[in-house]
Amino acid sequence: MATVKYDFISCSEVFDFSQIDYQEIHSTFEPTSIQDAWEDILRYLLIKWRLEEAPKPAQIVFPDPVKLLTTCLRKIRKNLPIKPKSIIFNKTKMSKHPDIELNTAKIFKSVFDMMSTLNSETACREHLEKLRWNGEPICPHCGSQRDNHYKIKGRTEGKFRYKCRDCRLPFTVKIGTIFEKSTIPLQKWFMAIFIFTTNKKGVSSYQLMRELGVTQKTAWFMLSRLRNSVRMRDDFEFDGITQVDETYVGGKNKNRSKGKKIDNTQGRSLKTKTPVFGMLNNGVVFTRVVKNTKGKTLQGIIDGKVKKGSTIVSDGWRGYRGLERNYSHEIIKHNLGLFKKGAYHTNGIEGFWGLLKRGIVGIYHFTSDKHLHRYCDEFAYRYNIRTMSVGEQFNFTLINSDERLKYKDLIGKLI
Repeated sequence: MATVKYDFISCSEVFDFSQIDYQEIHSTFEPTSIQDAWEDILRYLLIKWRLEEAPKPAQIVFPDPVKLLTTCLRKIRKNLPIKPKSIIFNKTKMSKHPDIELNTAKIFKSVFDMMSTLNSETACREHLEKLRWNGEPICPHCGSQRDNHYKIKGRTEGKFRYKCRDCRLPFTVKIGTIFEKSTIPLQKWFMAIFIFTTNKKGVSSYQLMRELGVTQKTAWFMLSRLRNSVRMRDDFEFDGITQVDETYVGGKNKNRSKGKKIDNTQGRSLKTKTPVFGMLNNGVVFTRVVKNTKGKTLQGIIDGKVKKGSTIVSDGWRGYRGLERNYSHEIIKHNLGLFKKGAYHTNGIEGFWGLLKRGIVGIYHFTSDKHLHRYCDEFAYRYNIRTMSVGEQFNFTLINSDERLKYKDLIGKLI
């Protein structure tokens, strides 16, 4: 028999409970709130007295993420809806320890050291649990954090999971990460992450295919998930000296065959090239693929990311005209052969463009407009963590391997 869900608040509007003697209904009844009184009294009336004038139960339809808490009182099942405002629906944030340190788990010195230590699925899972949970498993469904959640062992290590003591739902450390519902073993995932993070100019899907023993389609999907997870998601604001510049990604006309050459594609032409805008401040780079390099486009990004009153260093492109109204604007006139003005220059951001283009030309060979922003995020991420050791880079990437990207979303059409 299916459990019936009642809307106690609407039912309470029908009955007048002000004249009810609580002790007559339940000798040990001590209501803690009006809601508790309504629920227990109405339950007693409907189950024990079976009043004919009782209103019909109203079926409540909950959104998919909303669960039902189940408690028991004298062998009578009670289903209470959790209000949506009390639930954090982002499982990624709920399943990660708030105070994570990179040295919570072992820091490896090389890929050989990593593969020697994490030589089984169990070792990989325990390493990931130490990094994300710090010894206390966190339920991604309700956020319960305790070290005595139930452990359920399956026939294989891949079937191992926990069961929450509070909401009674099963979970694993993979939920809320890029490893969720993936049939690829964690050992291969960890190998791909180590290569992805430590190779300065990236790794192609064909190279990863040969090293992991997977298909090229699988390797490309794994790399795309990694690029999506390491993108810069936090809102931040640059302060101080910020270098800004723009570049164009796309093939040159001289490298095309005779039948594929397109006229007037040199310079800043957008026929075969895609503009990318970048900012560099204190060793941290930020990139964004843009439709054009007009002043309205570029200055809109600068206003949202750079604190007013800071110093902006740029070249003489006309899209930066007008920045002096809100910032201290230093212009390096490259057309006059100048590349430094006192302590100001744009060599840092231009050096990053060199890394990006060498990686695209030498490793990936081609990037479509649809996925270019993912490649820019990849190179920006590696540039921003370049001062860490390889082991710290690996652990840091594991911690931030969130927001699982589905294949249908990856290949879906842009709106």
